Amino acid sequence: MAPQLDDQTRAIITACVPALEAHGLDITREMYSRLLADPAISALFNRSHQKSGEQPTALALAVLTYARNINDLGKLTGMVERIAEKHVGLNILPEHYPHVGTALLGAIKHVLGDAATPEIMDAWAKGYQFLADVLINRESQLYTANANTPGGWTGWRPFIIRNRVVESDIVMSFDLEPTDGKPVLRHKPGQYLSFNITVPGQGSQRRNYSISSAPSDKGYRISVRRQPEGVVSNWLHSSAVEGTELLVSAPAGSFTLPSPIATPVVLLSAGVGLTPFVSMVDTLTAEPAVATSLHYVHGTHSPQTEAFGPHIRALAAKGQVKADVFYSHGKPDAAQNAGTTAHEGRVTAEWVRANTPADALYYICGPEGFMQDMITGLKAAGVPESRLHHEVFGSATTMEDTLSAA
Repeated sequence: MAPQLDDQTRAIITACVPALEAHGLDITREMYSRLLADPAISALFNRSHQKSGEQPTALALAVLTYARNINDLGKLTGMVERIAEKHVGLNILPEHYPHVGTALLGAIKHVLGDAATPEIMDAWAKGYQFLADVLINRESQLYTANANTPGGWTGWRPFIIRNRVVESDIVMSFDLEPTDGKPVLRHKPGQYLSFNITVPGQGSQRRNYSISSAPSDKGYRISVRRQPEGVVSNWLHSSAVEGTELLVSAPAGSFTLPSPIATPVVLLSAGVGLTPFVSMVDTLTAEPAVATSLHYVHGTHSPQTEAFGPHIRALAAKGQVKADVFYSHGKPDAAQNAGTTAHEGRVTAEWVRANTPADALYYICGPEGFMQDMITGLKAAGVPESRLHHEVFGSATTMEDTLSAA
């Protein structure tokens, strides 16, 4: 474990904030160009986030957030936890950290030139090593917990696709079971799985997908939206047939419900953001002892793109969940929509605040713009931040409360 950062180191890093505001993205672009030149390291990254510029932007925000809070690192506890969980899912190991550190320091020197004095470089070397040691320590704890939990494992475990189910025109579900036939770790509703998938002609690809099934010791289900340019999602939809083997990490993530639940819960999603909520809904409705009200609010393009619609309507018709579905381009007729309330247009934060319990816990998942709109709107409507919980997809380019791309 690296020693605590000294006053001089923290003062130098703080003084670098204006330079990071001006040149942070140039630094992270240069850093990734160095990292991706090493095939063994480049395989650890989601290449689609590189092509879109999402990952360098997210890391620039992360480094800036670290520098801004270097004197109050307690504010970064949640960020560090999310990074550690994602790193464990992707099987990041201590030996990977020196490569990242070398690339980051080299990029700082390259971009800042003579302004990157020996004192500045020394401070950032200490700052990086301190954060790396914090992460390595936490990741070691998570790896140990996974190994010691019934059904748990570390590293990549082979699973096979037992079944494929078409959920909508753009969403396919995959039921997964371990090839060794042994039990699996029972996930917490809201968690995700990480995959190491080799796509022909594209090499090894790392992806995270939320678990859409209720906890079980037999296996998991993921539900994947086909993205127009998605290397992995298109391969899964077109080529991952029953019997296909996939390499999977143990469940991870803290986007989970409290236990016990003492207040109403609103599950607020758009698009394929509903996947962790299906797991939550199925878990809560299967437990008669859970006496909370459950409100499912979902936005989708049309009835054809709506995944799990019949399932949610069946639960709503039995009074187990209140459901409102917003269709931005048309909606089903009354007979098709029995059990839920259908709306034309997009869900808004104003509608949510006016039509959900005042003391509700809000769980938000979907495209980044949707989550930003919901969080900003609900805060403006007076919902305390402590009652707003959101999942982070990809590198979360504008979510400054995550360091997931580090």
